[in-house]
Amino acid sequence: MVDPDNATAGVDIRLKVRQMALLLALDQTQNLHQAARQTHMSQPAASKMLRDIEALFGVPFFDRLPRGVRPTPYGTTMIRHVRMAMANLEQGRDAVAALRAGSAGQVNIGTILTASTTLVPQALVRTKAIAPGLCMQVQVDTSDQLLRRLSMGQLDFLIARLQSQDDEADMAYEDLSDETACAVARPQHPLCLRTELTLAELATCGWILSPRGSILRHRFDMMFRRAHLEPPANVIESTVMTLVTSLLQQTDFLHVMPLDVARFYVQSGQMALLPIKLPCQMDSFGIITRRDQLLSPGASLLLQQLREVAAEIYGDAASPTDLRPLEAFSAPAY
Repeated sequence: MVDPDNATAGVDIRLKVRQMALLLALDQTQNLHQAARQTHMSQPAASKMLRDIEALFGVPFFDRLPRGVRPTPYGTTMIRHVRMAMANLEQGRDAVAALRAGSAGQVNIGTILTASTTLVPQALVRTKAIAPGLCMQVQVDTSDQLLRRLSMGQLDFLIARLQSQDDEADMAYEDLSDETACAVARPQHPLCLRTELTLAELATCGWILSPRGSILRHRFDMMFRRAHLEPPANVIESTVMTLVTSLLQQTDFLHVMPLDVARFYVQSGQMALLPIKLPCQMDSFGIITRRDQLLSPGASLLLQQLREVAAEIYGDAASPTDLRPLEAFSAPAY
């Protein structure tokens, strides 16, 4: 029987790759027989390996149930770190394979929509000019989803907003810029012909908005409530820009989005700004990295280019010296 009070401080505890694979398989299947088959071992061997792992750490990683197993809080914590370690091993394997093939490796980053139209594309172009063989993948999503992937080791770094999470206190943040929201519609929308608008008029319109729970949606709804108005009720929820753009062009719906992003669509003729300054200020965004992760040369190169482009676009606000732990902030994710 494993004793949770058994101290492991000062003990050299090392997991083998096969042991880590078993923990991940157990977490995925919640079944010892299926996990054993997935890791190509017999069930008795898998059961013994799990007992050995738990004895090594002195805590139970899984509760044994009549129809399977379930991770304990100890197991959940260890599995999260094992998943990050396995992801780092895979990245190392890919990097070695890339070097053998004569290319420059792989970089995976995440960004919120705000930085995806100007900052990130310019940095990608500059990085490609320096390292043509570097393969760069960019995921555009909300900050909470990107932070989750970063914590699991699936991304090298982010351009995103912070959220307060106890288990993400090991992340560092470099402030880049704050952000203003604006209202947009299709070109030639009747409201675009007006010289000014009021929130009361906008409250009765149809809107395409980010889902409830996002910081932009919260700020948008509170903007109306502070003006003693009910938030718009005629709403379509989506953050997929191809869908948003198509809906705007085919309807009289409105959309709220970051001003920097709106300028891109206005210049391309796909959208028009409405004549109203929304009292809806967003929180700042910046570069987020994991303190326990050593960036690859390719990721470091892209990060350097991002910092240089950000300094040109945002000025002094984009300072690479502004490094603070994630727990110092309390803004929710967007």
